[in-house]
Amino acid sequence: MSKSAFSAAHQLLVKGLTQAREAAGLHQADLAKKIGKNQSYISNIERGQRRVDVIEFIVIVEAMNGDPVRMFSEVVSGMPDEVAI
Repeated sequence: MSKSAFSAAHQLLVKGLTQAREAAGLHQADLAKKIGKNQSYISNIERGQRRVDVIEFIVIVEAMNGDPVRMFSEVVSGMPDEVAI
């Protein structure tokens, strides 16, 4: 099993979070402030250097006024049928 922090599946998740943040008109520092973290926390996620657990995902997406269930569904639907984690 490969490290999922660097897998194609993780890259899709990161891309989705980054696009959602940009669509919400937020800079990394803005989003970080909303969730009580610093900008480097968001940067590390978006560079694929930090994994995001389910609870963090929910908090981040809700801070962008998004629907975590919908976004997760979009990420999953964008994955190829066989994804190496």
